[in-house]
Amino acid sequence: MSTIPSPETPHTGLHDAGGPSWRWQTATDAAEVHALLTSCDAHQAAMSGTPAPQRRQETTRRLVESGSVHLLRHSTGPAGMFTLTRRPPFGTKEDVFPLAERPLYLSRLAVAPAWLAVPALVGLRCVRRAMEVATETGGDVLRAQVNPDLRDTCTLLDLLAFTPCGPTFDDGAGRRHAHLHRRLGPAAPGPGAG
Repeated sequence: MSTIPSPETPHTGLHDAGGPSWRWQTATDAAEVHALLTSCDAHQAAMSGTPAPQRRQETTRRLVESGSVHLLRHSTGPAGMFTLTRRPPFGTKEDVFPLAERPLYLSRLAVAPAWLAVPALVGLRCVRRAMEVATETGGDVLRAQVNPDLRDTCTLLDLLAFTPCGPTFDDGAGRRHAHLHRRLGPAAPGPGAG
């Protein structure tokens, strides 16, 4: 199983991926992606006091093989990731969203826990990159599920103009999720653009 290394001296520029220390890639190593995802889930669960999502390695492998997982890599290792698909993730309640012709779905947003304590804004980089890729591939709206108990994640998505849709759902075991969407277009950069 891959481990997520701690950042050394992070570069904090936001342009593109921030210089030679940072680069975007389409993920190819499902074990590395799954380790990043589950370490972020465990960290968020500990911070919020809510259960971590149940993640299947088979789903991770399938998403990596389909080219749907975007990985932000720092010279010290994987820092953040997101998945972007045309099909909704399991559990998405499609009827809560406004109509769209070409929706894309943002899921499995994750930041290596060590990067949450430094001013590198990895989560912001991931969501902005997801909006860019979704726009470049012809999407007219970006849809997402979010755990409303993850306040920092919800605040970030709110700042980037994601709008809540419908009620908050609860699985009865303490796992809650809400649906968000964001219209896409040429003026989509949001805060921190530069």
